[in-house]
Amino acid sequence: MALPALNTFAGNPLDRAGDRRNDPEWLAEQGANPEALAMMLWQGRPLLEETANGPRLAWVDLTRARAMVDEADHELFLGLWKGAPVFAVEFEGAADPTIGPVAGLGVFTELREAAAVLPDADAAMAGTARSLFDWSRRHGFCANCGQATELISGGWKRKCPACATEHFPRVDPVTIMLPVFEGRCLLGRQAAWPHGRMSALAGFLEPGETIEEGCAREIAEEAGLTVTALRYHSSQPWPFPSQLMIGLIAEVSDDHATPDQTELEEVRWFTRDEARAVLAGAHEVKAPPRFAIARTLLEAWVEGEG
Repeated sequence: MALPALNTFAGNPLDRAGDRRNDPEWLAEQGANPEALAMMLWQGRPLLEETANGPRLAWVDLTRARAMVDEADHELFLGLWKGAPVFAVEFEGAADPTIGPVAGLGVFTELREAAAVLPDADAAMAGTARSLFDWSRRHGFCANCGQATELISGGWKRKCPACATEHFPRVDPVTIMLPVFEGRCLLGRQAAWPHGRMSALAGFLEPGETIEEGCAREIAEEAGLTVTALRYHSSQPWPFPSQLMIGLIAEVSDDHATPDQTELEEVRWFTRDEARAVLAGAHEVKAPPRFAIARTLLEAWVEGEG
């Protein structure tokens, strides 16, 4: 039985077939299957269609999709859905394909905007495809010898034909945490965010660092606070470009928070009632978007989970 997905971009319903996608013959059979479907993306934006139940991913026959994008590096094998193969293809270039070969099939939608309206399973599949395409574009050359690499295993691996080094998609771990002290929680603000937006604190884990150590370091660096205890809540794949957000509730020793003016320009304490008003849109401070794990953490704390 599948575990419940607490956060957007989690809960991918596909069988990734990780034990079979390394077989080129098997992959070729999946690509030739007349039931094979393809998700379409352009500049990281999935193609959405409007249905009676709201926006959904627009799926097309793989054969038709391949005719539109005839390059191997622009195709991924995402997995199996009830035994049927599922792929993704990506357009490149500045021209919107809906003006050309994709006309009438839907609208390419920025992924953050799409995540706010798509069903959870659709958002998870689109996020997976975007992350893989982004990794593939950034790692076209071997980090060991500098030669051009080849896409294999349905897009889940790149291999250097010169030195045989294999390269795998990277996922960067990030701690994202809600500091709490005596019935209040701390939110921070980055200068680049929309006016009024505040959110949880976050930062990348560094080599040789545990999740606990990374959380404590980031809170000390960004807000000048000392962590005394922490609790894991949930995690979220974050395809911008490819992070794993590790959600934590962190108890701190005092409320003498000071923003570092580098990562954060402002920090502010909120009671549960104030945080509830933020979530309800009844406060001058704007809550994190609904598809962000920061909002999940804030909602959990408001409901007494930490």
